[in-house]
Amino acid sequence: MIVEDDADLARTLKRSFERRGYSVTHVTSPAELDTAITAFAPGEAPDYALVDLKLGTESGLGCVRSLTGHSSNTVIVVLTGYASIATAVEAIKLGASNYLPKPANSDEIEAAFGKTEADANVSLAAQPTRSVKTLEWEHIHETLAATGFNISETARRLGMHRRTLARKLEKRRIK
Repeated sequence: MIVEDDADLARTLKRSFERRGYSVTHVTSPAELDTAITAFAPGEAPDYALVDLKLGTESGLGCVRSLTGHSSNTVIVVLTGYASIATAVEAIKLGASNYLPKPANSDEIEAAFGKTEADANVSLAAQPTRSVKTLEWEHIHETLAATGFNISETARRLGMHRRTLARKLEKRRIK
């Protein structure tokens, strides 16, 4: 089961996992997930689920709760471009077995599906630190999305001049 609102990413992941022999169902929202879950016969559930943390304006954490409520045997991996300690803790409390920051490829996701036990010997510096510029861009993009890509409102929320924001956006195009 893939719960992802980005159609391009979902299509890529779906094809990749189907090539690996998985049967994949893709949904884009918590409501679609609830419908898909009820379509499973009693006692049946997806073996694996990949859940995006941010589904438009909704949280994927509700999807984690729905999946574990339907079956405690589903291995759930939360994938997010908005990683934080708070959401990681909540995802694990709700039943996710792993939490991966974007970008993550199919190999990393499949490895996360296979890693259901905790490892006390994990390296403390496993993920490289992101640069300040990358963090700034992620914050700008998140604010843009929250304002419906309104440049003036985004600039106001970020406390910068609209022209400054426009120059930054020209340097790095939004997809």
